[in-house]
Amino acid sequence: MISVNVFSQEENSSYTIDADYFYGSILPHNNTIRHLITEHPEGILISFNKKTFGNKEWESTYNFPDYGGSFHYENTKNETLGDLYGLYGHYNFYFLNRNLTFRIAQGIAYNTNPYDKETNFRNLAYGSKWMPSTYFMLNYRKENLYKNIGIQAGFSFFHHSNANFESPNTSTNTLAINIGVNYSLEKSEQNQRLTKIIDTINYKKQPLKFNISFRSGINESDIIGSGKFPFYVLSANIDKRLSRKSALQFGTDFFMQKYLEEYIKFKSVAYPNENIDKDTDYRRVGVFVGHELFVNRFSIETQVGYYVYSPFDYLGPFYQRVGLKYYFTDKIFSSMALKTHGAKAEGLEFGIGIRL
Repeated sequence: MISVNVFSQEENSSYTIDADYFYGSILPHNNTIRHLITEHPEGILISFNKKTFGNKEWESTYNFPDYGGSFHYENTKNETLGDLYGLYGHYNFYFLNRNLTFRIAQGIAYNTNPYDKETNFRNLAYGSKWMPSTYFMLNYRKENLYKNIGIQAGFSFFHHSNANFESPNTSTNTLAINIGVNYSLEKSEQNQRLTKIIDTINYKKQPLKFNISFRSGINESDIIGSGKFPFYVLSANIDKRLSRKSALQFGTDFFMQKYLEEYIKFKSVAYPNENIDKDTDYRRVGVFVGHELFVNRFSIETQVGYYVYSPFDYLGPFYQRVGLKYYFTDKIFSSMALKTHGAKAEGLEFGIGIRL
């Protein structure tokens, strides 16, 4: 008798391509865009994904996510609102035995018919052709159901706003259902997920870190045609690492937003009954608490702040910031963040900082 031992490995693909059709509704988050919501928008989303297999520590920590790029087209079904085209970078995170995926995407979108005071004055959603855009997608996904072809279906949410770079900027949010197919490119037995790397660093014992950053950008007040002005933000905070993924923050912001200086002057003249002094200080100081989610060299920041100094009451006492950071080294980082007051965006901040 002769016995033979055979070892078989599953073949995996490093790359996949997705194509999704979506159909949904623009949410009426503001009364000024209700006249633009006439039908249900639809569109397509085409994505290219690269799988990870644990060759780097962060890949196994986050359950071997995908990363890639995607193209989006949305037909809003309204000539005044125009159509939307977008390019994004994204991450896919897996759950439920890798059948459920959650995608986070950030990119830039193009609108075919933005506001124009003469030819398209009814489009109060988009004040510019180009704008930042974000979308989220939750899918139930099965790959390789027939050879290299699989299917997915779920829900998606698309946000288009120019972050008050130019008024008007009421923005739109589209909630949709989507269905699509996926295709796995060439497979190989070499593409095997490695055993999770054990992180031996005790993050809880790491000392507090001090961060200082400078942010800037351009924005405009809600007065259409009032002009775009620069703003400057100086921030300082301490952070405490809780784990490989998380850190808590506490800090302060100093804001110098020139558009607000011009807005105060406008209000003092245009609305004399409000008794606004044109020399009212436009600068503001806030304190905030936040969380930082570390992925690889990228991290995601979320912060909630409160103005402790704000002589001119504008948009309320609370503010929020959501953004991305990229660490060039352990100490030097760049950032891009959206500062908002609830659903009202105030500015897209670009910054650089140091973590000591």
